[in-house]
Amino acid sequence: MSGQPVVLVVEDDPVLGPALMQRLRLEGYRPRLAATGEAALREARSLRPDAVVSDIRLPDISGEEVYRRLVGDLGALPAFFMTAFGDVAQAVRLVRAGARDYLTKPVDVDQLVEALGQALASDMAAGAASPDIGDAVPSLGVSPAMRGVEAVLRKAARVDVPVVLTGETGAGKEVAARFLHAVSPRAEQPFVAVNCAAIPRDLADSTLFGHERGAFTGAAARHAGLAERAAGGTLLLDEVAELPPELQTKLLRLVQERSFLPLGAAAERPFAARLVCATHADLMARVQEGRFREDLYYRLHVVAVEVPPLRRRPEDLPWLAERLLTEAVSRFALGPRRLAGPALAALSEHDWPGNVRELRNRIERAVALADGEEIGAHELFPELDLESRDDQARLEASLGSVVDEAMRGAIQDALRRAGGNRGEAARLLGVSRTTLWKRMRDLGLAG
Repeated sequence: MSGQPVVLVVEDDPVLGPALMQRLRLEGYRPRLAATGEAALREARSLRPDAVVSDIRLPDISGEEVYRRLVGDLGALPAFFMTAFGDVAQAVRLVRAGARDYLTKPVDVDQLVEALGQALASDMAAGAASPDIGDAVPSLGVSPAMRGVEAVLRKAARVDVPVVLTGETGAGKEVAARFLHAVSPRAEQPFVAVNCAAIPRDLADSTLFGHERGAFTGAAARHAGLAERAAGGTLLLDEVAELPPELQTKLLRLVQERSFLPLGAAAERPFAARLVCATHADLMARVQEGRFREDLYYRLHVVAVEVPPLRRRPEDLPWLAERLLTEAVSRFALGPRRLAGPALAALSEHDWPGNVRELRNRIERAVALADGEEIGAHELFPELDLESRDDQARLEASLGSVVDEAMRGAIQDALRRAGGNRGEAARLLGVSRTTLWKRMRDLGLAG
């Protein structure tokens, strides 16, 4: 952030909006006023503000919708919301989704200016503490949990030590590894990733460490393994717990001696990259079972970071969904798409057993199959339609049974009162003899 910080003010009140603009200018900010949500989104794309101050109730779309779309376009940024008492629940929801704070109306402008200054100063300090690599540095999320992961990874990036990333399948361990690489001095060097569980066992040694020409039948040329191709960058071994024992021995030497021996080579080669390992397995349990070397475990476990599952960081859901939506629209070269309010609500109600990977799949499918710009809950969760139809069928069957029983009782009562005379029973029921006969047949009463 350089020069005067840019603050986007989103407020349609003809008195409050200009008043805030004047105060912010006096405080040294460069404010820009937008009177509607759509105008704010247009301004933000060209202005790229350092912070946002927004009313929740706007003439076109809500401040909540503005915030979620801004985060999708620009990433996390300090945002403050002004709200009437009746909108406090919505404001609290926004804070949980990553907004900095909310102020009830009438707004205490001194309080707003102080909070804004603290937020911008904090962001500037965070930026100064990390390498300047521009827009290439991603963000892992807006939730406190993922901000904590980011903080640990930024510290680990400054020193050359192995890092182990743990967490459920699909939680984003590779994304975290790429973040570590991006904020490290190695950012300009290669990032090389391999899933250890997917390498055929007979090719694993050659894949990781390479081979010389003639090292085995079919080795017609020298092959550089991943350890060599990573150069001075980062080597990610995903699902490291699945490495066979013989490769665990070679990996231990790679970590201890910073060198490796390709198949058929006469001399070892230096390993210059940072090693990052990821696994969804409990490595210590594997050690106790004799399936993972204890000495390798301790050599790798210098910095261990758990990437929490998506269900434990609900604040990231709208932020991630908007980012994935933007990616999918761009990749598929489709027209604009946006998540409707019910879709965002459905995201928060789902348990996400497949974590971020499941979220990506659902977003991509919804983008590809949506009929219009708006994506609703049923585009994200088509199984809701099936459940709804099943529930409707069960309800209709249940209601039909109740109606049949009521009709059977009414006919039997009319026949009893009419002494068995069907014509008289039809008169008592207010239907024709033909209708009565059909009803009795359908209910198994016609003898």
